[in-house]
Amino acid sequence: MTFSSIFAQFVAVLGGIALQWRKMTGTEPAPAWGEKPAIPEAKPQGAIPTLKMPTARGWREGQKPTVAPGLKVNAFATGLDHPRWIEVLPNGDVLIAEATQIAGAPRSVFHYAMQATMRRAAALGVSANRITLLRDKDGDGVAEVRGAFMENLSQPFGMALVGDTFYVGNTDGVMAFPYVAGADRITAPGKRLTTFKPSGHWTRSLLASPDGKKLYAGVGSLSNIAEMGMEVEEGRAAVYELDLVAGTHRIFGAGLRNPVGLAWEPNTNVLWTVVNERDGLGDETPPDYLTSVRDGGFYGWPYCYWGKTVDDRVPQDPAMVAKAIQPDYALGGHTASLGLCWMPAGTLPGFGDGMVIGQHGSWNRSKLSGYKLVFIPFENGKPSGPGRDILSGFLSPDEKESYGRPVGVVIGPDKKSLLMADDVGNVIWRVTGA
Repeated sequence: MTFSSIFAQFVAVLGGIALQWRKMTGTEPAPAWGEKPAIPEAKPQGAIPTLKMPTARGWREGQKPTVAPGLKVNAFATGLDHPRWIEVLPNGDVLIAEATQIAGAPRSVFHYAMQATMRRAAALGVSANRITLLRDKDGDGVAEVRGAFMENLSQPFGMALVGDTFYVGNTDGVMAFPYVAGADRITAPGKRLTTFKPSGHWTRSLLASPDGKKLYAGVGSLSNIAEMGMEVEEGRAAVYELDLVAGTHRIFGAGLRNPVGLAWEPNTNVLWTVVNERDGLGDETPPDYLTSVRDGGFYGWPYCYWGKTVDDRVPQDPAMVAKAIQPDYALGGHTASLGLCWMPAGTLPGFGDGMVIGQHGSWNRSKLSGYKLVFIPFENGKPSGPGRDILSGFLSPDEKESYGRPVGVVIGPDKKSLLMADDVGNVIWRVTGA
């Protein structure tokens, strides 16, 4: 047994004591969801923050997630290496970005404890740095062709195809590669379009504009609340816009602690994202969120959250707080909402227009949250009601083990299914009508 695993067990015991104390000295808050969430008053957790994360176990033979009534789920592909993100090509090929977070030098005892906890949960390790191609040639909903599409990348995440150019969101920047329709593999050297600072929140999601002239990239912060200063956070916690014609890039929306999934609402052509909010203030404080992203908008991080609620732990800038935009829709505290796609009405029976969100799940609250694939209905370009579970059952009943964790989600090649990446089960799940 390694020192890290021993330390992780110690942290779990210490965290359990802290959890019981917090439960004894406070009430369990209601989930902070929706357009008008009830967000509890912040209770800074200090030097011993809540750490609770299930041990990664994976799925037993024949075991599957729980699926909503009227739907069914099957494994589109298994045996992957930490699959995180999905891109469906025009010919129906499915690309999977396989990568994971890499441990840096611990900055504090808490940071070391967090790393030990994440290793136990299979959220930290050796990155495959690969994009795998999956192909379902006979259309039975199971990929029977698999091969390495690209290798030796730098923690690849987002992918986008525009014309004959394939874009990859590596952790250190966006790269462009020549693509030939139907190709099984890309080996040509790429061209760097941007350079991003790696580490911290490492994922770099990508989304092309509807006209193919621009590309949007999500870049998360290095730290929780800029505790190492704002200089190291320069150029982070933002959604970038890359002008593919002019060859330029700029920050499109800022103050977004960790914007991951990106999607267009097609009736209004407005860009939306899901954002992971800050830690250490309580189970539901503040909630992660789904929001439209305004050009030039500022969404509060690190100074404030959910509009203009000030975080007293952060040196303040009143001018920045004054212009902070309140997000559109709360997704619950620490749900780690990562995946995002627009799902048109008719894709799945019983579901109208809306956004589908892969909630990776919490690690720092007393009762676990997330660990689901959820649907948020939309009307007139805005969220229009409570969320609905599409997939659940990713946790053991006692919350001590995780069978899987949802990440990226896309509409399947047949336009009548969803594909979702599960980076603990190492599966791509396919959801269709029953």
